[in-house]
Amino acid sequence: MTIYALVDCNNFYVSCERVFNPKLDSRPVIILSSNDGCAIARSNEAKEFGVKMAQPLYQIADIVKKHDIQVLSGNFHLYTDMSNRVMQVLADMAPATQQYSIDECFLDITGITNDLNDFGQAVQAKVKQWTGIPVGIGIAETKTLAKVANRIAKMSKKTAGVLNLVHSQWQAKALEMTEIGDVWGVGRQFTKKLKRNGVKTALDLTNQPDGWIRKEMGVGGMKTVRELRGEDCIGFESIPQPKQTTLVSRSFGKTVSELDDLINAVTVFATTAAADIRKANLVSYAVSVFIETNRFSNGPQYAPSQSVELSPATNNTKHIVRAAIQGVKEAYREGFKFKKAGVMLLDLVDADHAPQSLFDSHDPKDGKLIEAFDQIIRQQGPGAINFGTAGQASGWHSASAFRSPRFTTDWADIPGVKT
Repeated sequence: MTIYALVDCNNFYVSCERVFNPKLDSRPVIILSSNDGCAIARSNEAKEFGVKMAQPLYQIADIVKKHDIQVLSGNFHLYTDMSNRVMQVLADMAPATQQYSIDECFLDITGITNDLNDFGQAVQAKVKQWTGIPVGIGIAETKTLAKVANRIAKMSKKTAGVLNLVHSQWQAKALEMTEIGDVWGVGRQFTKKLKRNGVKTALDLTNQPDGWIRKEMGVGGMKTVRELRGEDCIGFESIPQPKQTTLVSRSFGKTVSELDDLINAVTVFATTAAADIRKANLVSYAVSVFIETNRFSNGPQYAPSQSVELSPATNNTKHIVRAAIQGVKEAYREGFKFKKAGVMLLDLVDADHAPQSLFDSHDPKDGKLIEAFDQIIRQQGPGAINFGTAGQASGWHSASAFRSPRFTTDWADIPGVKT
């Protein structure tokens, strides 16, 4: 029998900010999306004041002012780096790990011989000590039950943040406490259908006949129910499947009309995308570039895309940037105000298995240039070096009026020590 632990960081984005600014502890905090549009993370205190997920900032301006809520722009460089640190701690403590999201990770702890509650508390303490991030941990025989356990562990003070449901007399009670809409794998439409049929909790769902479940929810729904009953159906994949595409896109802080501004933007996006596939040891056969006007405005609309072949397949930033610039030049038309752009790398394959042509010419200086490029970024942080066509900061950059410093990824933002 496999034993799973789900480690989930508590209010992750807010917790990252609190690590470097203890004055935010116990204070209501919200984190905003790109362009400071809406709330994408909330502290428990902010939730109590009625701030909802994805609520636009202008709708909660009165609540923010009344309760002195700290508003911060999303600091995604910081959050990604802190996530990597948390995942490294977990990898050091568990036989196998599978990252599920930026703030969640499944552990395969089947081989752990000591008490599972003690192990969970040890993981919790080490992550907190080494990164400053508080986590909740749910332990169970299936991933879906581990999700149930984790949710209760984070809700109930009695658990101290760790709940073990393996062979537990409390398993049925945990399912009864879990509303049907909170079950992993049960979407919004299924939730409505199930409630109409009197299925309100996870326990209710497990008590339904298999034939009814297959009819109403299909094979996927049956798998979820079997998981809730303690049958491991999802399994543990420590090696993720390679992705076929990668996309980097962003809405602009303000609309742009000039081709040069669009070239600046796609250069930055292409550079990020190239580094992403290099890290995964992948190469791309084509670059697709898109630009869009603001679909919510009353002005003229234009949303073209243009693909450029890469031959041979490559992950070299120089070649990918060149193709992206070619694409945006071909897509661009004067007279439009653009609000968003993106670069997608297509047909990704393993770099070690990509076919090469006899007529391809490889400049060894290119490889050394990109190695140096990557090394500078690793040492100095994102944005420390870029291609000239990226230009200087301009209107296309996302608005982030309330962003905290990039404490862990930018030398200029490393906190000072007073003596």
